[in-house]
Amino acid sequence: MNTKHSTTLELPKVLARLAGYASFSAGSDLARALVPSADPEVVARRLRATSEARRLLSVKTDVGLGGVHDVRPYAQAAARDGTLLPQELLDVRSTLIAARELRRTLTRLDTPFPSLADVAARIADLPGLINEIGRCVNADNGEVVDHASPALASIRRELREAYNRLQDKLQRILTNPRFGPYLQEALLTQRGGRYVLPIKSEFRGRIPGIIHDQSTSGATLFIEPLATVDLNNRWRELELKEEHEVQRILHALSQQVGAQERIIDSTVGALAEIDLIFARAKYADATRGVEPNLRDPDAQDGGLIGLRQARHPLLDPATVVPLDVVLAPGTRIVVITGPNTGGKTVALKTVGLLALMAQCGLHIPAADGSTLTLFRKVFADIGDEQSIEQSLSTFSSHLVNITSFLDEVDDRSLVLLDELGAGTDPAEGSALARALLDHLRDRSATVFVATHYPELKVWGHATRGAVNASVEFDAETLKPTFKLTIGLPGRSNAFAIAARLGLPADIVLAARSMVAEGDLKTEDLLADIHRQRELAEAARVAAESAQKEAQRASRELRERLAKIEEERAAILDRARDEAAKQVTLLNDEIESLSKRLSAAQQAEVEAVQARAAELEAMTEPPAPEPLDLPPVDTPQRPIRVGDTVWVRPLDATAQVTAILGRDAEVAIGSMRMKVRLIDVAWRSSPGDASPHKAVEREGRVNMQLATAARLDLDLRGLRAEEAVNALEKHLEAAYLAGLPFTRVIHGKGTGSLRKAVRDALRDNPVVGGVESGKDGEGGDGVTVVRLVTD
Repeated sequence: MNTKHSTTLELPKVLARLAGYASFSAGSDLARALVPSADPEVVARRLRATSEARRLLSVKTDVGLGGVHDVRPYAQAAARDGTLLPQELLDVRSTLIAARELRRTLTRLDTPFPSLADVAARIADLPGLINEIGRCVNADNGEVVDHASPALASIRRELREAYNRLQDKLQRILTNPRFGPYLQEALLTQRGGRYVLPIKSEFRGRIPGIIHDQSTSGATLFIEPLATVDLNNRWRELELKEEHEVQRILHALSQQVGAQERIIDSTVGALAEIDLIFARAKYADATRGVEPNLRDPDAQDGGLIGLRQARHPLLDPATVVPLDVVLAPGTRIVVITGPNTGGKTVALKTVGLLALMAQCGLHIPAADGSTLTLFRKVFADIGDEQSIEQSLSTFSSHLVNITSFLDEVDDRSLVLLDELGAGTDPAEGSALARALLDHLRDRSATVFVATHYPELKVWGHATRGAVNASVEFDAETLKPTFKLTIGLPGRSNAFAIAARLGLPADIVLAARSMVAEGDLKTEDLLADIHRQRELAEAARVAAESAQKEAQRASRELRERLAKIEEERAAILDRARDEAAKQVTLLNDEIESLSKRLSAAQQAEVEAVQARAAELEAMTEPPAPEPLDLPPVDTPQRPIRVGDTVWVRPLDATAQVTAILGRDAEVAIGSMRMKVRLIDVAWRSSPGDASPHKAVEREGRVNMQLATAARLDLDLRGLRAEEAVNALEKHLEAAYLAGLPFTRVIHGKGTGSLRKAVRDALRDNPVVGGVESGKDGEGGDGVTVVRLVTD
């Protein structure tokens, strides 16, 4: 794009306003340097990013670039071994912190805002540099902190001590009554970086010391007492050491910044691009802009330009009159006619400027649905550029400007010509203007031309691909309306204006008689066409208003119906909620009644069991006959596999199946267990002559177990682990007692206890079968266990 023509169309003024919405200097510089692009992908990406930023800033108002600075010059200086100041280092740190936060925010929003996320992905994170600067430099006052290095901490500690000793010594001199008369004032001051006392000049020598300065009047001498020279020297020496160490630390930090110069440059560049995108979004909101639809110039489905309610962005939005510039398919040239100050030039600039803005990625101040074609080149010959120095008249200056770009015009060019052919003989100027338009038409350029020549009206009407347009003028108020009408040429209105301004009627009539009758008829016909068009426009506006009213009524009706439907749904939801609450209450009551019934049944069962126990106690079993048991001091021998032994903890006999170190594995019936050898006593070995004693003892044990074992086991109220332990002991006793089955009472409840019981029964070797109790036995609240029999 030629910058001269962009300047003519006032694009730099728009970019200057755009730069005012940037957050830091790099973004502002990018805004001012923005150049229109003719690449469809580039323009589409710019417009898409602007739209994304508008949506983002409307929902997340806290997103921004606060704390960002253009620190690229600092990084470049540091890369050249320069030493940065503390505030410059803090600017680098705050920029990197803000960049990191912005990157995290935008990359998390990559789905709704992909264009912004792509730019943010170029931002680097330098946590080491951020932390090191923050560790060494105080962000509040910009000073290097004591703990930036051990040496600096030691120097400052000594410096404070030296300062305190110096101040103490000077204060003692100040407060000494002997020296009071010699002092001009009882205060300390500095000269040349050393603390001194103000002494009256007439008492020179009364306080021995070094004179560093005297007052303007000569009445006061500033003396460093000899008693404090060494203290001053030490204090000053430590100050210099402190300055040197601070400079060393700053230089080390600067070297770290310089090492990341490329990354910092890339990061600031990405931040500047995001700042420019945000600025475009803010400017679009300020101008009530919209994203234009980009049209393929080779498509045949519409005109190259379709601007609706377009407004010049530099004019006062309260007074600017919107323009409709909608070209029919195949239309390439628009001839705009009408009176002076009617808005022809504004129309030309509006079309050209909005085209350039769109190609910069800016939303344009127009209505939704506006369409633009991307132009490779935009040329503008607008305004009077006559030059006295170059002896150029208005006509010559226009002609020189047009000649400069005429050979560059092609089918992807937009040409804007104001007052074409003006400034010379009307007949010759008109002929030259028509010849230029024929040339531009042959090159398939898109052309908007403003003119007063009536011959161009005829040319626009008769030439294929051309169309007339006019700016309107109110003959009653003698003021332009600034409205652009495509399809009709403009009227001169000269006679009407002259009459309204008070020119005598006979002069106006005489002038009309001098005009050819055909021209007058044409003017009257144009006036009639304009009136008919105004009536049609009024009818269209009325129809649109009626349509909008109908749409509004329809929308209100739909909203009322939707509200009724919402209320109906709410009533149904409340009814369902109420019904659900009632069902819940009923279920709670049923559960309560079930618990009460279960408790009553349990009480009845317990009463029956208690009565059965009383009856069992009344019927004592017959005493067993005495058995010939071995004496307690039966001789012992080492236990071997196959021996029959007495297991003391179980008070039962068993057969040894394996010796495992200090333990033995024994079998009691079909059950196997491991016991300690010290808990067993030998009774017999295989082949012994008298095994009947062990058999008798085992019979006695079985008899005891049969007496102790009960048919039912009640586990209700126990935890699952306790219930499983009790169940295993009960099964062992029932199996050893030779019971054919047993009943385990666990209740119904949530079913967790029943599941734990049946899982344990599934793996128990003495269990032969499992089934739920019958109706008379408690149903699912009881498990009947059939035991294995030999």
